[in-house]
Amino acid sequence: MINVSVVDEHLIFSEALGALVSGAEDINLVSCHTFSDELILSMRENLVHIAIITVRKPDKKVLQDIKALNYRSPKLKILVLTIGVDEKFILQLIKVGAKGHISSDSGRFEILEAVYSLRNGFEFYAKTITNLLLNSYLNDKESKSNNNHSGKLSPRETEVLKLFADGKTNKQIADILFISIRTVETHKTNIMKKINIKTTVDLVKFAIKNNIIKLD
Repeated sequence: MINVSVVDEHLIFSEALGALVSGAEDINLVSCHTFSDELILSMRENLVHIAIITVRKPDKKVLQDIKALNYRSPKLKILVLTIGVDEKFILQLIKVGAKGHISSDSGRFEILEAVYSLRNGFEFYAKTITNLLLNSYLNDKESKSNNNHSGKLSPRETEVLKLFADGKTNKQIADILFISIRTVETHKTNIMKKINIKTTVDLVKFAIKNNIIKLD
């Protein structure tokens, strides 16, 4: 069971988002919060796995809260839902510890997919943010451990990696390859182990670097 808490500056909206995710398979809605001094304590006491935090404006306090949550509850995974926030601030949210991002355009299915992905050890970013992340990180110093590993991947793993790097969701990959979503997740885990990387952003970078996909 995945313990989920929802946080919004307005309680009525956190409860509405909570209602959207509650009732889904394997999800236990623990609580709906506003930002408060008791937030971190509540997350720890209730053994929350995923915190969905709505961000409506660039606010340093939100960045500080996410940092504090990560420090006090290192096993907690934070999924941010942004509304009317610019791309620069979204990157800041990711850099301070958000492991996933969805936008106000995301539907229930994408929100649930994000929750399941984070719980299974993956990061999750809405398709609208993928190119921004690439532009931000592609020029970073490449890890030497990522070099010359593409030959270790099986043909099926290469297919999965290509589809994922092209922006396909786990369900879309499963439908295209006629396999289960769980099998897709297993392939992604094996790929990350084989090429020694830890984030889905680095998966896309690896695919580009090794000509598995090409940027337009």
